[in-house]
Amino acid sequence: RSGKTAAFTVAGGQGTRLGYDGPKGTLPVSPIKKKTLFQLFAEQILGMSKQYEVTIPWYIMCSPLNLEATTIHFEENNYYGLGKENLKFFAQGVMPATDFDGNLLLASQDNLALSPNGHGGSLKALIDSGSITDMAQRGVEHVSYFQVDNPLVSIINPLFIGLHDLQTSDMSSRSLTKTGPFEKLGNFVSTGDRISIIEYSDLPEEKALEKEEDGRIKYRAGSPAIHILRRDFIEQFASGEIKLPYHRAEKKVAHLNKNGDLVTPEKPNAVKFETFVFDALPLAKNPLILEADRLEEFSPVKNKTGIDSLESSRSDQSKRARRWLKKAGYSVNEESIVEISPSTFPSAHDLQGADLQQYDLDSKIIYLGDEIRADE
Repeated sequence: RSGKTAAFTVAGGQGTRLGYDGPKGTLPVSPIKKKTLFQLFAEQILGMSKQYEVTIPWYIMCSPLNLEATTIHFEENNYYGLGKENLKFFAQGVMPATDFDGNLLLASQDNLALSPNGHGGSLKALIDSGSITDMAQRGVEHVSYFQVDNPLVSIINPLFIGLHDLQTSDMSSRSLTKTGPFEKLGNFVSTGDRISIIEYSDLPEEKALEKEEDGRIKYRAGSPAIHILRRDFIEQFASGEIKLPYHRAEKKVAHLNKNGDLVTPEKPNAVKFETFVFDALPLAKNPLILEADRLEEFSPVKNKTGIDSLESSRSDQSKRARRWLKKAGYSVNEESIVEISPSTFPSAHDLQGADLQQYDLDSKIIYLGDEIRADE
């Protein structure tokens, strides 16, 4: 209620893998109204702002490629009623790519082949863009970090924020139980007296398959990339007092060959250097890990079909909405498609005691809430 929390979205991804031409945040994902990811987040922030009578600023990190398209999208939608002054858009940093011998690659005769520096670069980008200074001027102490592809994220979660603050944690993270040993989530591990996250691709297969005596997977705590960081902890990265390590990733990178021709490789030919935001966790004082209910918090849109797809996410959004209605004491058909506006009902608690007489809960398609129009 004191306005000390800001929202921070890492939104550098494109919708290419989903067959969508544009920033991933502009992808229509909700099951009935086909609201974009950005709109769902905006409505949730607006709903919580109204409920607690505070302004919640929103910081959005884009890639250099989609920064302009993202800002245009928000302009065209009147910033979803949040106010232009309460949003800040900026681009993440880049790093040069090299071949396997360490030689720099050229994208053109006058330009190096550059690639984004990973989501860990978001912390430096907050500093370089002036966002951290803006937060300080607003009195923001806590930064709620989440990635753009997860429509179920609880952006401003009172329980999570409260526990994080009570523990005076520099960085807190949500965890969830993995669906299997090879689910593509970072893995929470203990190293000495520190908590760390190991990227799924860095966890050896034999470790991923290890089990407890009761048969459960040993490394079953996965990271949905939902964190809260103290602003003053992020500020320590500005002075170089603490730094994130770079990770080596072999990728396909278009480049000029020795003849000066642009080559688009069919297999990995280069090394990209990335930092991961979760590498800040072992550097943090008093880290807190809070387990999340997967259906309440996590159903990302990463693939065109199958697991973590648009179809599976829409199904989960509807399933969660039906669960919320049942928790509030309402009966709803399991086959009904349900969508709840985050601006009207930001959380399940907001449905408790709500007057829903205006809605036909026996319908096969149920939409609860008010609309945010671009001209508002």
